[in-house]
Amino acid sequence: MSEKVLMKGNEALAESAIRAGCRYFFGYPITPQTELAAYMAKRMPKENGVYLQAESEVAAINMVYGAAATGARTMTSSSSPGISLKAEGISYLVGADLPAVIINVQRGGPGLGGIQPSQSDYWQATRAMGHGDSHLVVYAPSTVQEMADYVYHAFDIADKYRTPVMILADGMLGQMMEPVVLPERKTEFIEKPWAACGHDNKRPHNVVNSLYLMADDLERLNIERFERYAEIKATEQRSESFLCDDAEIVVVAFGASARIARTAVKRARENGIKVGLIRPISLWPFPERAIERTMDTAKAYLSVEMNMGQMVDDVRLVVNGRRPVEFFGHTGGVIPTPVEVYIQIENLAEKVGA
Repeated sequence: MSEKVLMKGNEALAESAIRAGCRYFFGYPITPQTELAAYMAKRMPKENGVYLQAESEVAAINMVYGAAATGARTMTSSSSPGISLKAEGISYLVGADLPAVIINVQRGGPGLGGIQPSQSDYWQATRAMGHGDSHLVVYAPSTVQEMADYVYHAFDIADKYRTPVMILADGMLGQMMEPVVLPERKTEFIEKPWAACGHDNKRPHNVVNSLYLMADDLERLNIERFERYAEIKATEQRSESFLCDDAEIVVVAFGASARIARTAVKRARENGIKVGLIRPISLWPFPERAIERTMDTAKAYLSVEMNMGQMVDDVRLVVNGRRPVEFFGHTGGVIPTPVEVYIQIENLAEKVGA
């Protein structure tokens, strides 16, 4: 049995990526994810890997593109404004069907904002992470253990579907320390016959490219890519449900907000309110089925987020007007408290007669 170790979230992300086979890391320092890059700078040379602090976030994501094109497992990390700078390169990764892992340890925004935790990059990650018709697979861990588990899983998903995968964490999770069981080192990897890694005249040249001058060719490739997205939506939805079997009020929260909401849900249950919690783990694909399963008992939904209201749009799309959906959150790095969330649950329960 693996031994538990006490690790900071940023360090758990880095160590688990190494154990998943990542040997190329390109980044640029920005709070609150800098410890991840510092950890990689220390560990990569010992793993016969490459750590390179690029001259900018733009340079870093294009280095990821180059390494991914050879079939290598590669990763970059940043925080909110740094991810915005990487957006064009991420779109190129999507357009060339290249697997890579991108970490966003979110901070408050917009602009330079502040260094406190935030969840205000949800729309960016799930709606507009680069131009064109595209999606990323996006995971939102809520513990240091999940930081380790999902970055490890992300490399496999990236390779399976030939797509970039994002871990959408936040400054609270990146900086906190918790016990974590690290995964075993991965020793087997899927073949990548598409990789541009030399051919010894044994196969045709592989070309990695996202430029298609003929509209019909580009349309065909986008249609093929969306067929893959349909498979991802059908098979890769992930969530956790807590006390939802008879819930009349369903709280929906992800990441650090879900930790706070869980405490409030427990208190509300103790006080006789039938409330449950759905914690989306995959933000794209959004866990629609988990919400659908609560429709028989739910009278209302409450989305709790550290932003001005972003994931609530996806909750409303699933509910589709069948029940009221309300939002509560703070922004700019202000963190909701369990008491505040409990009051919102109590008020909503009174409003709908739950």
